[in-house]
Amino acid sequence: MGHVPVLLDEVLSALQPKDGETYVDGTFGGGGYALRVLASAECQLYGIDRDLDAITRAEALAEQHPGLTPLLGRFGEMDDLLSTVGVTVVHGIMLDIGVSSYQIDEGERGFSFMRDGPLDMRMGQTGPSAADVVNLMSASDLMTIFRQLGEERQAKRIASAIVARRKTEPFTTTLDLADCVETAVGGRRGKKTHPATLTFQAIRMYVNDELGELARGLAAAERLLAPGGRLVVVTFHSLEDRLVKQFMRERAGALGGGSRYMPEVAKGPAPSFDLKRRKAIEPGEAETRDNPRARSSRLRVAVRTDAPAWADPVSTGKSVPPLKVLEAAL
Repeated sequence: MGHVPVLLDEVLSALQPKDGETYVDGTFGGGGYALRVLASAECQLYGIDRDLDAITRAEALAEQHPGLTPLLGRFGEMDDLLSTVGVTVVHGIMLDIGVSSYQIDEGERGFSFMRDGPLDMRMGQTGPSAADVVNLMSASDLMTIFRQLGEERQAKRIASAIVARRKTEPFTTTLDLADCVETAVGGRRGKKTHPATLTFQAIRMYVNDELGELARGLAAAERLLAPGGRLVVVTFHSLEDRLVKQFMRERAGALGGGSRYMPEVAKGPAPSFDLKRRKAIEPGEAETRDNPRARSSRLRVAVRTDAPAWADPVSTGKSVPPLKVLEAAL
């Protein structure tokens, strides 16, 4: 399947692009959201992606769309990236969290066991790879990664099987690892999903520090957005959605306790965001039928107030071995 952006109409409705304003697509990918924004308003849009292949696509698209400016880098550093081109305030930011269709569909990138390829999974194509993770990390660290980022119930059994197998031969391909995981948990046992699904998710999220990147991206968006600016985030699984929900509700002052009889006295910074709706927007039946990858997607939106950005860091709520430990072993 080619690149099909999910919840496209809903994202545009939430962002509300206007002529003369400046927007950021922090996860450019195939440019589906960005091109719709540029088609709906005479605006300036900065497309950010850490994947050089995505930026190459963006540069080709920029030749036909003068309002598009591609920037190579991480969306967690978007305020620093934009400052290099003289931009310090924007009116809307879109984030589509997770792996792109292009990355999944290209076997040589090693993101999926559906196509055999090198065990890579790096969005930015630099740093430790998935092969480094499974071949070098201890059973204890692997178990933590699988349990924390994959929410895999059989994390210990899978980690032990990986460590035992690599003593005879290192893992180099996606199917090799997938087969090892499937054997470790005793096969599919009638399940529709492959037994390695959560393990692959966890390794990919770890290699790319996806939750840390999301936390940094949310904080950067808070610093960049003008009053009235909109933050629109699409997520694809519960860990991401939970982090975004917690951030938006906290920054909107919607986490307070108390009761209607004894309301809690406001504490801490003034709300930096306003929630127009508390619940996430989900795809409709027609979209999930036509695009199965949309099934787990959730859209959340918040509007920036005129209060200063909070100094408090954004917590991912998860604790895994730092990547620098693996980098030191290479």
